[in-house]
Amino acid sequence: MEEILMFFPDTLRELIKQNQLQEIEEIRIRASKPVIVKNCLTEKILNYTVTTEVILQILQRICDNSIYSYQNQICEGFLTLKGGHRVGLVGNAVLKDGKVINLSYISSLNFRVAKQVIDCSNQVLPYILQKNQNSIYNTLIISPPGVGKTTLLRDLIRKISNGIPQIDFRGLTIGVVDERGEIAAKNKGISQNDLGIRTDIIDNVPKSIGMKMLIRSMSPKILVADEIGCKEDIEAIEYAVTSGVKGIFTAHGASLEEIKENPILNELILKNKIERILLLDFNRKAHLIYEKENKRKAVS
Repeated sequence: MEEILMFFPDTLRELIKQNQLQEIEEIRIRASKPVIVKNCLTEKILNYTVTTEVILQILQRICDNSIYSYQNQICEGFLTLKGGHRVGLVGNAVLKDGKVINLSYISSLNFRVAKQVIDCSNQVLPYILQKNQNSIYNTLIISPPGVGKTTLLRDLIRKISNGIPQIDFRGLTIGVVDERGEIAAKNKGISQNDLGIRTDIIDNVPKSIGMKMLIRSMSPKILVADEIGCKEDIEAIEYAVTSGVKGIFTAHGASLEEIKENPILNELILKNKIERILLLDFNRKAHLIYEKENKRKAVS
């Protein structure tokens, strides 16, 4: 949390520290409105109304007083902080040729607190591992935003990379495309999160490019990418699978039906590139909702 609080005015920083809400997951800052802090169970409205000047001050601190140098990230709608924390931001969008080239008059900031939860993937491992082949099933993990896909993904990477001696599962070489810097949270090239001893990470690159680079340069057994969704991502996954590389991917979705209604993601199912789909619900309980063999089970 200190990696986030350091950007706030002193008064706001102290209010957040004193709010008594355990395990804060989000801090929402909106112009002319009170600050709201949230965890997975509840939210608390603080007696602190934010001005546009305060928002600009916070943003200047995040950008080391050089907002221009962070322009590309700002146009994507987010900034990644040391520790893997993520700041979403919205304002007045300036468009050119259908693309956002600037965000001015920033009106809202959403700080999402990153955390590593060791062994949180134990529940889903039995449905991902192919123990008899010391490999995995090509897996897609879906959930609504903010439920914990990335946290689950981090722990899966760590365990599969290190190996699991308790079940005689040998560690595998993993290539991670960390496009937004949220999975590994690298700082000066060093991962701030433990992703295991056999994991290679490429960050700040589009997933479609990063996956192909990793296959060609690092020979991974498994590829991992967070929040896939565009046509180029699907083409890269198809390239990986046909190259004999397994994969674990995530995407936004609340049901198998939603995925099938998405023509881009559904292409992976129709072409048999995905073998398992796991749904993480609002209670952070995982369910196996699709198998290539068309069987359904629920994680107990």
